[in-house]
Amino acid sequence: MRDIAAKWCDNRGARVIGWIGLLGRDDMDGDNSALRRRALAALILAESQRDGGRQGTRLPTERQLTLDLGVSRAAIRHAMALLQAEGHVSREVGRGTFLRDALDSVPPADAAAPVDAAASADAVAGPVPDARPGADDYAPADVMAVRRMFEPTAMSLVVAWATARDFDEMDRCLRGGARAADHDEFEVWDAALHRSIIAATRSPLLIRLYAEVERARHGRVWGDLKRRSATAARRDEYRRDHEEIVTALRLRDADGATAAMRNHLARVSRHLLGTE
Repeated sequence: MRDIAAKWCDNRGARVIGWIGLLGRDDMDGDNSALRRRALAALILAESQRDGGRQGTRLPTERQLTLDLGVSRAAIRHAMALLQAEGHVSREVGRGTFLRDALDSVPPADAAAPVDAAASADAVAGPVPDARPGADDYAPADVMAVRRMFEPTAMSLVVAWATARDFDEMDRCLRGGARAADHDEFEVWDAALHRSIIAATRSPLLIRLYAEVERARHGRVWGDLKRRSATAARRDEYRRDHEEIVTALRLRDADGATAAMRNHLARVSRHLLGTE
């Protein structure tokens, strides 16, 4: 098993220092932190791969990354949780964090190409004009209306097409959500679970549509609204909803999974928007 932790500092060079300078410690921990922490996760992954990392390579510790990158421990923890939720790394208690095989990774629904740290830096410094709407161009009510239209009906496709590997990924996301220490970490695993469910439909169109839902979830408007409505009790309700959905899917119970997803999204809508 290879270890790149010792060579991290020597190899990252000015490209990392300059990139972090674009963000700043305050921005990384501020209210609009979701996109910047996602970019931090992209940087950590890109630097690990650039340094020769492959499956089984051990990454630096959170403490070392905090010192090397000049951001808070909370920001590093959130970035690592994101990488774990998206299947890029595995975390083993008492041993460390390791790169997973690219074939085992589940890329985020909005990833159209491999992550590049320099591209991420450019996006933070000044986005290139894009014909697509930005994450904050979607109203939360619109996002929920679309989700409630297509996610429940997608359950029949999951029942028909999901494999044992799909259910293993759903279980991994359920375990991550159960271990989540705070709202932001739970949101990472929540998104990963819904993404894994939609991926199991094997429908390119639905997967593409869900990519836009994910883009909206990365925006400030959605993040602020979800954070204001979050409580520990509500997270527990969402966890139970998720378990009910996955259980029905595993039993190949299309009607039960559809009803469970519909009830879950109604609950989310009620908490976020005060609507049924």
